Parts: sequence; C-alpha cells; structure tokens
Amino acid sequence: MPHTLDDRRTPFDSTDPNSKGRVALIVLFSSVVGMLLLMAPAVASQLQLQLGLNPSQTGDLFSAELGAMSFASIPALWWMKKFNIRTMSTIFGVIFIVGNISSAYIDDYGTLLAVRFLTSLAGGSLMVLSMSLAAQTRDRNRVYGLWVMGQLSFGAIGLAVLPHFFDNFGIGIVYWTLAVLMILVLPLARFLPERNVTAGHAGTDATGPTRNYVLRAAFGLVAVLAFYVSLSGIWTFVGGVAAASTIGTETSSAILSIATVLGIAGSALATVLGARPSTKTNLLVGYVAMTLSVGLLAGMPGLLRFTVAALLFKFTWTFILPYIMSTLSGLDRSGRLVNLANIAIGAGFAIGPFMGGRLVESAGGYGTLIAVSAAGLVLSLALIMAAQPRRTTAPAATTPVPQMAE
Repeated sequence: MPHTLDDRRTPFDSTDPNSKGRVALIVLFSSVVGMLLLMAPAVASQLQLQLGLNPSQTGDLFSAELGAMSFASIPALWWMKKFNIRTMSTIFGVIFIVGNISSAYIDDYGTLLAVRFLTSLAGGSLMVLSMSLAAQTRDRNRVYGLWVMGQLSFGAIGLAVLPHFFDNFGIGIVYWTLAVLMILVLPLARFLPERNVTAGHAGTDATGPTRNYVLRAAFGLVAVLAFYVSLSGIWTFVGGVAAASTIGTETSSAILSIATVLGIAGSALATVLGARPSTKTNLLVGYVAMTLSVGLLAGMPGLLRFTVAALLFKFTWTFILPYIMSTLSGLDRSGRLVNLANIAIGAGFAIGPFMGGRLVESAGGYGTLIAVSAAGLVLSLALIMAAQPRRTTAPAATTPVPQMAE
C-alpha cells in the first residue's frame, strides 16, 4: 500500500507502535520489573539470612510482590484510558525507583512488606503497559518472544552475578540494581504516545468482528490459567522429583541452571520464527513437547531422562508463551485482554504450588502431580486452539490497521 504523508513515521516515532524505541521500551520495562521474581531463590535465601525471616514470612513477602503485580492489571484497565500514559509511566517508574532504594535500608519486616507491595504495584503497572503495547505491534509473536527473552536474560544474569556481592553489600545490592536499571530505562517513556493508541478494539481480528468474542476470550484466559497452574506445580517440585530419584542436589541444581539457558533459547526461537510456519502449528508442537517432558518425569527417572525432561520442559515453556500471548492480543488488539491475562498468570503461579504440595502429600509421591499437570497442559492446548482468531498467521502489515504504519 502506498504511504500517505501521515504514514511516514521515523523508526523512533512515538506514535508508531512498531518503532524500535517502542519495542525497546516494551522489552526493557518488563525485564527490569520482573527481574526480582526471577531471582527469587537467591533473594529469599539472603532475606532469611540477613533479616532473620522464617519461611512463612519469606513466602508471604514474595506472594505480596506477585499479588501486587497481578492486581495492577485491574486499575490499569481504567488509567490507561483516562490519563496521559507517558506521564503515568514516569510516575510509576519514579515510585519503583524510590521504593527499591528505600527497601535497601529497611530492617523491619512489616514495613518492608508494605513498601515491596507498593513498589511491585508500580512495577506491575509498567508490566501491564508493556503487555498492552506489545499487543498493538505488527509482529506480535516476535515482540512477545523478545518480551519473554528479555525477562529471562535479566533474571539469569542477576542470579549469576548479584549473589557474589551479598557478603559485602547484603540484599541492598539487588534493590539498588533494580533502581539504577529503572533510572537508565525510564527515558524510553518518550517513545510512548500521550494517549493509549489502540490498533483495534475488543472483538475484532484481521477479518473484522470476531464471532463469539466473549467465549473465545474466556477460552484464552482459562488456557493461560491452566498453563501456569500446570507448569508452576511441576517446576516448584522438580527438585523433589530429582531427590526421589536419588539424583544429588548439586547435580540437579546444575541441570536446572542449564535449563534456564534453554529457556532463553526457547523464547529466542519464537522470536526468530514469528508466525512461521503458523501460530497453530507452533503451539501444537510446543504443547506436545512440553507434555512429553512432564511425562518423562513419571516413575523414577534416571539422570539422563531427568535431564532431558528438565531441559525440554523449560525450553518449550518459554517457546509456547509468546504464541499464547499473541493469540490473546489477536482477539483484542487494544491490549485489554492481555491485561486480564496478567491476572490469570498470577493466579496460576499461586494455585500451582498450592495444589502441587497437597497432591504430593496426599499421594505420597509425585505421580499424581505429574498426571494432573500433564492433563492441565492438554486442557490448555485445547482451549488455546479454540480461542484462535480467524487469521493468526497473516502478517498485520498486509491488512490496513488504523494507527499502524504500513
């Protein structure tokens, strides 16, 4: 299609949802605000050592962080429509910076809990904004792939580097790092439009109004919930599966560390492939492989089988996620459905370990948990396939979309 004068935007035009600056903002905002939760094992251990927190207090602290990030989706449905999102993102960024700097000097548990909740609420608001903006980009599969890859990369680097500074700087090094990173990233807010420019509206896809939009949206959200319940339930207890199979702690930890790298590779592959050969095909292959990886944990897996299962599980987990998010944003290009998915993700992360622990205790082993998680993945696959928009493989650039450069 020939360009009109209004279509001739520079690569860094804040009104173009496909600009490099906008994509950088999506990736870096989400990577910084999600970094602490991806470093949870090291951060939890240091908090217990430094502040004398017991396991319940530590769990409550991380639940508050995760809960705040999920809850941020609800007010976001309102403020992203009513206020200047460039100004709001700057305000949330400043709150995130101040909250993290303050956290570095707080010794009282109750005060730390309150400050971390508010800090994560601000960070969650930026995460929701990033997810919403990603839904408006031309190649959503690739952008969501970068979104996942950025978070995993920041988390992996932080987990590998920051614990070495705990002896000299304590847990404060983590909070200061988050604050400094946000200071560096916050200027990207200039690539935001003053108002949330949507590339579509709820109930539309590339061919026009989507039939049974509410039903498809419900299928998509439940698919996300089932996906995260299944994966978080297994991933929480995968170390226990190794121990029950007489695989040493050091060996299993090394395998899981390598699995983190494979997780980055999975999201990178989704980024490279985009919608090739098709979103449905990639989802089907990813889900089948992930379900197979869960099945490989059944019984008493030896070292080789456990290694294959762990590596394949983490690789397919991060490969599938961009396509799930792209499916939801294909149903609703405004990003509102993706915002609601953030709540489903948080709920899944909370339900999975809660359910998993009770299944392990009641069954006296991990077989029931493995079976339930595999069934949850099959359910998620069926629902996400049923939720597919009419045309998920067609590049957005081939169909004129309002507010998007050709």
